[in-house]
Amino acid sequence: MPKMKKALLFLLLLHTQLSSPFPIFPETLEEKKMAIVQNYLEKFYDMPRRENKRWKNGTQLVEKIKEMQKFFGLEVTGQPDEETMEVMKMPRCGVPDIQGYKLTEGNPKWRKNDLTYSLVNYTPDLPKADVDSAIEKAIQIWSYPTPLTFTRSDDNNEVDIRITFARGAHGDNSPFDGVSGILAHAYQPGRGIGGDAHFDEDETWTTDSRGTNLFIVAAHEFGHSLGLSHSSDPGALMFPTYSFSEPSTYVLPQDDINGIQFLYGRSNNPIKPTGPTTPRTCDPQLTFDAITTLRNEVIVFKDKYFWRKQRQQLRPEFYMISLFWPSLPSGIQAAYEDVENDLVFLFKGNQYWALNGYEVRPGFPRDISDFGFPRSIQAVDAAASITENRKIYFFVKNQFWRYDKQRRAMDPGYPKNIADVFQVVANTVDAVFQRDQYFYLFTGPTYHKFDLRARRIVSVGRSNRLLNCR
Repeated sequence: MPKMKKALLFLLLLHTQLSSPFPIFPETLEEKKMAIVQNYLEKFYDMPRRENKRWKNGTQLVEKIKEMQKFFGLEVTGQPDEETMEVMKMPRCGVPDIQGYKLTEGNPKWRKNDLTYSLVNYTPDLPKADVDSAIEKAIQIWSYPTPLTFTRSDDNNEVDIRITFARGAHGDNSPFDGVSGILAHAYQPGRGIGGDAHFDEDETWTTDSRGTNLFIVAAHEFGHSLGLSHSSDPGALMFPTYSFSEPSTYVLPQDDINGIQFLYGRSNNPIKPTGPTTPRTCDPQLTFDAITTLRNEVIVFKDKYFWRKQRQQLRPEFYMISLFWPSLPSGIQAAYEDVENDLVFLFKGNQYWALNGYEVRPGFPRDISDFGFPRSIQAVDAAASITENRKIYFFVKNQFWRYDKQRRAMDPGYPKNIADVFQVVANTVDAVFQRDQYFYLFTGPTYHKFDLRARRIVSVGRSNRLLNCR
C-alpha cells in the first residue's frame, strides 16, 4: 500500500477511535438536564414515566414544569430555566407537592387525639439522647395548637407512628437516593405503614446548622404523618424544600397552624397560639429590615427571608435566609456592599458578618465597636456605602454616622440628625441603599429618593416598588 494511502487510513481510524466514545457535550448536558427534570416531575408532579430517551409529549412536559413553577412562586415559563433547575436540585421531602396549606387527598386524619410513636432504630450520627430530644420536640410542636397528645412507646408493633432510619431501598417501594436529594418521607394517617416516617441514613443528621438538622426535617415529616400535605407558602414548615431554622427558638408558622387546626381543631389552652406569617411581596404596607447590593443584584431582607433581584428581572426571587446562609440569624437590621473588596456586611444587634458572594467569611461575627461606635450604640438601623469617597453611612435612631474606610475611623462632627441632612421626617430609617447618585431611604412602607449631588429628595413612593410592584 502506498505511504500516502496508509497515512490517510491511519488518520481515518484514529478519527473513528477518538470520536466514537465521546458524545457531543451540549447534547449530553441537555440530556442530563432533561433527565433531572423528568425524574423530578415524575416523583413530585405525577408526570408519566418516559419510556425511551425522547420526550415525545412536549406539551405535557411544559404544563408540568409550569405547575411546579407556580407552586414554588417562580416565573411561570414552562421552561427548565436556571431558577427552576436550582429549585429542582434543592434537598427536600420525598412526598409529592400539592398547592395550598393543603390536606392530603381525601383529608385522612387520625380518628383519635391521643397518639403513640416509637423509634425503631437510631442514626449513628448523633448520641441517642440527642435523637430522642429532637424527635420529641419535633412531634410535640404539633400538640400545642391542637388537642393532640403524643406518647412514646417501646412497642414498635402497637404504635401509630414508627420512626426509622434507612438507606436506599428499605421495603416501601420508595427508595432513598443517597446524600442530599430526598431527605425523608412519611405516610398519611392509616393502618399498617400509615403515619410512619422514614429518614435517609445517607444524610448527616445534626442538631445545628451543619449537615441536615433532624428536628426541622422530623417536624415537617410528622405534619405528613398527621394528614397535612405540602404548602406553597415558602415560610411554612410544610414547604417541600429544606432550609435550616434554629430549633431552640422555632415557632410553628401560622400557615401550618391553620392546616393542623382544620384537621383536629384548636387546643384547649386559654392563650390561643399564633405563629409568624410570610411577608407578601406586593403588600402595600410592606416594610424592609435591610437592603444592599450584591454584585449585580439587590438583596432585600425581611424577618427570616430575603428577596433577590437583578436589574432586568421582573419578578424577584424569594428565599429563607437560612437556605443560603444557615449560620446567619434572621432579622438582619442593616447591610451594605463594599464593592472595592467584593464584600457585603450584615448587621444585627451589636454584631456584624462579612459575605464574599454567598459565602460567610470566617472569623465572624464581630463587634460593631470595630467601626468606632461608642459602647452606648448597640445596634445599627441601616447602612450604605459610597464607593467614590470611600465613606460608609450608618443610621442609628434619628441620627447618622459617617465612617471613613481609608482612616478606619468615624469622621469628626458626627453623628448628625437625619432630618437636617436627608430631609426625612421619620424618626428612624429602616433601610437604605445607594444606586448611581442616589440614596434610597426606606421608612415604613415609604421610600425617599435622595439626590446626593443636589442634596434633596427628588421622589417619594411605596417601598414595594423596589420589588416591581405597582
